Amino acid sequence: MDSMMNGSRSGLVLLACTLIPAMNSMQTATAEDAWTGWLGPQRNGWVADFSPPESWPEELSPAWKIEVGEGYGTPLVSGDRVYQHARQGDLEVLACFDLSSGDEIWKRSWPVPFEIGGGGERHGAGPKSNPVMADGRLFTASINGVVTAWDAESGDQIWQRDERQRFSINHPKWGASCSPVVDGNRLLIHLGNDETGALYAFDVASGETLWSQGDKPISYSSPLVVELHGVRQVIDWNRDDVAGVDVETGEWLWSYSLKHVDPDQNSPTPVQHRDTIIIGAENRGIRSLRPTKTDDGWKVEEAWVLEDLAMNMSTAVMNDGRLFGLSHYDSGRLFCISPDDGSILWQGRPRLGDHATFLAIPGHVITLTDSGELRVIDAAADEYQVKATYSVSDSPTWAAPVLGTKYLLIKDREHLTRWNW
Repeated sequence: MDSMMNGSRSGLVLLACTLIPAMNSMQTATAEDAWTGWLGPQRNGWVADFSPPESWPEELSPAWKIEVGEGYGTPLVSGDRVYQHARQGDLEVLACFDLSSGDEIWKRSWPVPFEIGGGGERHGAGPKSNPVMADGRLFTASINGVVTAWDAESGDQIWQRDERQRFSINHPKWGASCSPVVDGNRLLIHLGNDETGALYAFDVASGETLWSQGDKPISYSSPLVVELHGVRQVIDWNRDDVAGVDVETGEWLWSYSLKHVDPDQNSPTPVQHRDTIIIGAENRGIRSLRPTKTDDGWKVEEAWVLEDLAMNMSTAVMNDGRLFGLSHYDSGRLFCISPDDGSILWQGRPRLGDHATFLAIPGHVITLTDSGELRVIDAAADEYQVKATYSVSDSPTWAAPVLGTKYLLIKDREHLTRWNW
């Protein structure tokens, strides 16, 4: 086992290999075989190069199944490699596998003791954040809020940021679940706890702080990078507000108050639709926000509010001009709404489950519920219409699936499985 170094006084550990460019020997992934983070390369769930079959197969063929550990992290794919961040006992583990065979290529592990209680035991001790990959580097955020950069070819640690000296406790009650996102040379992530925190931009190569913004406490949501009115900004839904922050400077542009009030959490990742940002909050409906830039600065207004549906932990996706998600009302119910006005186009049957993740492909939406059921839904139908259903796991599936041209990767409670179409 390889252990990581402890954080320095400044919170930054930088290894000599940081100065070495990304390994040229690493296979360059094409669009069709690269899945580089939470909700994919564009953080919108869109699988660009998947062509749906004329008829969906009755069942999928298992190619391999390996034990990787617990956690909610999405597997990442680049070329012929798969990367998985997970937990094995008191250790967090980052491992690299061969996509075709499931054989282990390298593995790194480090101690992250973490106890969870107060009703959250069934969700385990993480990790709950999704890793992200860019320019030959992997970036992980541990359940305790420590951020680490790794060389994707060798598994060597490049740098590490540990802000626990600033925040004392660097995670919210149920553990850090904010999934970092890369934009250019910046790694963007919100760190902190239930009382205070900040949005950070770290240099992807060195780990140095480019900027940090505010003192807002952290939520369970993850940032989204968008361009609105010619300004590239990161949408940060923290414990208090939905905010737009200038990606380059860290300037606070606009905010909309939507507080985490126990037990109602701020969890889903925001969704962009044209010039609006759509968010769904536990027991607080779904709403569309329209930020605008004026001569006097930025302002934000509600485009619409839908009270009949709400999202707890499940992030929705756009497809064919529609928004698809899971409302936690009625014990879990799939829905399709118009992102233009919030009108409900259809709802599925109730009591589907506690959680679902979504992918968008041409003409269809793929949804995986926490019960291990994968459904292919017609994205253009005027009613809830399932094209195919597959049982892909006997244990809970909270991590998002990865869909390749001929394969499907499923991370369940402790295993990673490749299914073939």
